[in-house]
Order: sequence, then C-alpha cells, then structure tokens
Amino acid sequence: MSIVTLVSGGLDSTLVAKLAQEEGLQIFPLFVDYGQRARDRELAACRVAMKTLGLPEPEIASLGGFGKLIRSGLTDTSLHIIDDAFTPGRNMLFLLTAAAYALQKNADAISIGLLHESTSLFPDQTSGFLAEAERMISLCMGRTIKVLAPLSVFTKPDVVALAAEKGISGTYSCHIGDEVPCGNCISCNEFKFEVTSDGR
Repeated sequence: MSIVTLVSGGLDSTLVAKLAQEEGLQIFPLFVDYGQRARDRELAACRVAMKTLGLPEPEIASLGGFGKLIRSGLTDTSLHIIDDAFTPGRNMLFLLTAAAYALQKNADAISIGLLHESTSLFPDQTSGFLAEAERMISLCMGRTIKVLAPLSVFTKPDVVALAAEKGISGTYSCHIGDEVPCGNCISCNEFKFEVTSDGR
C-alpha cells in the first residue's frame, strides 16, 4: 500500500509519517505552501524530519496565492493569530491537493494529522468533515482514495508521549514563524503543558 502523507514540519504530521513508515507503507511526503506566515520554518523543519526518518524529501505544492486571497491570522500579519486563525477551506485544500497527487502517484490513501474530535476548534477538523471529504474526493478523482487521520484517537498529550517514545524531536509548530515559538498561537498553546527547547 502507498500513501501521500501531508507533512508540515510539526509534531503531529511527523508522527503520522513515522507511523506510516512503521506500517511498511510506501510514503510520498507532501508539504503544502498555502501562503502561511510560518512557511519557511515549517518547510525547513519538514525537510529535516523526513531526512531523519529516512523518508523522501517532501514534494512542495506551491499554492501561496490561496493565503493572499483567503486572509487569516495564519497568512496575514495584520490579523490576529488566534482570533482570526480560522482559514476557510484550508484542510479541504490540503486533502484535495494530496488526493490529486495520490492519483498521479497511484497511491491508495492520503493522511492528515488531525487529532481527537474533542479538541477540534474549526468545522474542518471533525470526523464528519473527513468522511465527507473522502466521499467528495472519490467523486472528483473517479476512484476511491482513502482519507486517513491516524491521530484522531489521540489528544495532544498522547501525541507528545508517543512522539517522544518514537524519538521524534526538533519539529516546528508555531503559526507565526519566528525562530523562537511565540507561545501564544493556537499551535503553541497546545504545548503549554510541555514546552520543550527543541522548538515544539
């Protein structure tokens, strides 16, 4: 079985790639540049993570125009990083791009690093969204491409513990993109219980 893994350089998506590797799957890592403020640091961390895992260097989907059109705190420095964090269509953009790439690579599935539904803040982070996305992708692509979210049974503390167990470190998850994580964005706030010096 082969899979396109959406990777961002963050802890969640790096763990997803690691779990797919342990399953013995053929992995096609894909990084989406959607015009996010943290693009450069995310991509740098992503490349290091894939190299550390012995996986291929991620392909880059250069979709920066999305962030110029769909402004949010994640794409526009004039907007609030938390209050304006919702980026409409972002996860659907990720899945549709990954599915189109999967079709070209003849891959069976795509994966995204969404956590347990109880932690979701936005409508495109739910199990219902994933099920509908998979149905729509099958219609768009003309064949079934599974949409997997292997971390959907976990909360952040579970992910941190499992990633530590598997030796994952050096990831980058801050939405602002500065060298030192801001400690205030949604992604950083997930780590408030365990902020580490390696930039997670």
